[in-house]
Amino acid sequence: MQFQKAAALFLLLIALAGCRSRYIATTITNDTASPVSVVQVDYPSASFGTQSLAPGQTFSYRFKIQGSGPVKMTWLTADRKEMHVNGPTLSEGQEGQLAIHLRSNADPTFAFTSINGR
Repeated sequence: MQFQKAAALFLLLIALAGCRSRYIATTITNDTASPVSVVQVDYPSASFGTQSLAPGQTFSYRFKIQGSGPVKMTWLTADRKEMHVNGPTLSEGQEGQLAIHLRSNADPTFAFTSINGR
């Protein structure tokens, strides 16, 4: 009976250790002096976004990558001009942090930091 309890505990610990999904933790920060709207980020297999970002505001989102391909971002400036930019290429299995900073009179910066070395 003690062996069964130990075996069950061992199997539970193994199952819990393996139950961790790899994801990308993303932040989009508006470093401009004006609000932006309809911010959308397309990544391999899906997309996410927010309706608006005030100056200095940060939006956070986590996603899992399925497939591989570039990150693409679109948004509207305060004067309703539609902007498009391509970011880094991401691949299935990657895990890390992606920081996107919208800047005045320049393309946004994309900084990806891998946690799992991929």
